[in-house]
Amino acid sequence: MSVPSCKKQHPEFPMISNISNLVRKRTGRAIRDFNLIEEGDVILTAVSGGKDSLSMLRVLTILRKKAPVKFKIIPVNLDQGFPGYRSDIVEKFFLSEGYTEYIMERFDIYSIVSSKTEDGEMCCALCSRLRRGILYTLAIKHGCNKLALGHHMDDFLVTFFLNLFFAGRLKAMSPKFLAENGKVTVIRPLVYLKEEELAMYAKVQNLPVICCGCPIHGKRDMKRERIKELLLSLEREYPGIRNVILKSLSRVDKRFLLPDVVFEKKKVFFTES
Repeated sequence: MSVPSCKKQHPEFPMISNISNLVRKRTGRAIRDFNLIEEGDVILTAVSGGKDSLSMLRVLTILRKKAPVKFKIIPVNLDQGFPGYRSDIVEKFFLSEGYTEYIMERFDIYSIVSSKTEDGEMCCALCSRLRRGILYTLAIKHGCNKLALGHHMDDFLVTFFLNLFFAGRLKAMSPKFLAENGKVTVIRPLVYLKEEELAMYAKVQNLPVICCGCPIHGKRDMKRERIKELLLSLEREYPGIRNVILKSLSRVDKRFLLPDVVFEKKKVFFTES
């Protein structure tokens, strides 16, 4: 796994003049390293209107022009029914990028989630499952064999530490995996890019970033926020450490881990010696 280095510049402040090339090169490297895109692929590319998904569509559009393989991109926007959501801005972006074939879908996830959660409750997991199921269905319906999602390096690392600290398991994300339906392969081409790099890219590229409209957007998920703060603090002290942690996710030596134990079925007591 060839993870890019960031030793030449402060990790939180990528050079503005280099950011477009950096995003393009690291996305291309991820595609090569994990064989994310192959000849004849039809890729449903999920675009919410956030900085990550807009950046993903822009860079994939650029890379496709000089790619050694032929593949097709079908952008999709899913309006989840959140009040004030501006799907029209996303549609204009699709057209400005030269896409005449794209999908604008509306599914009232907001009402479903609201009926099953209390006011102020974090409902991100349920919302995500519903959204993913709809995207899988759309991919099959429109003849797409792959689904591109805009998760970046920090999403991979935060997911890893959330599982490690609060679920007691070693699990992160995968840059490429076959969905449970056995028909759609999910790819995450932004795996080598940090969140602040994508924020800079979206600004430099003048992308029309919009809010998803979720009523709890911006409210703090304390566990997730604490891990993000921890990673940024470590990055300031040890530049490049997020790259090192990401690399470790592909270098697992099971010989030096505990054997499988079903702790839920046993009462395990730890005492001081």
